[in-house]
Amino acid sequence: MLSTAPHIANLAQVIQLAVAPVFLLAGVGTTLNALATRVGRIIDRARAMEDRLVYATPEQAEELHKLLRVLSKRATLINRAIGLSVMCGLLVSLVVAALFISSSLSINLDAPIAITFVIALLSLAAALVYFLREVILATNSLTFGGVRHIPASVDKAGAAKPPVAKE
Repeated sequence: MLSTAPHIANLAQVIQLAVAPVFLLAGVGTTLNALATRVGRIIDRARAMEDRLVYATPEQAEELHKLLRVLSKRATLINRAIGLSVMCGLLVSLVVAALFISSSLSINLDAPIAITFVIALLSLAAALVYFLREVILATNSLTFGGVRHIPASVDKAGAAKPPVAKE
């Protein structure tokens, strides 16, 4: 019984080390849920607009195509965020597995574990940047009371030009 005590203590230490990555996995799962919900709503809105496109006048069709382009860009950003979040989850899972393999087989995997964990965190950070870009794009495309915010256009030199009013 005394011979197994150090092994159990070592296993307990590995489990303690694995707790932080497991909490990170829970956070990544929650993030993926939010991203999946957003992409689902984007798809639903795009389908509704495509259905309206069949009966639209040329002016309405032009506006619907603009909105569909924005939705397409938003979907692309969210899909990238989902891909990076999934990669983060996979890498964190590998970190946890490597912790147990390293302990069980007495192999020094400190450097690969650290590198994998850093890459996982970087992929999560990049996913959050894509998510932020999508939220900003969604917010910029909002209409309040039927009045759409028209951002200033930019000329070739990069200077902002005021929007031209349509009459």
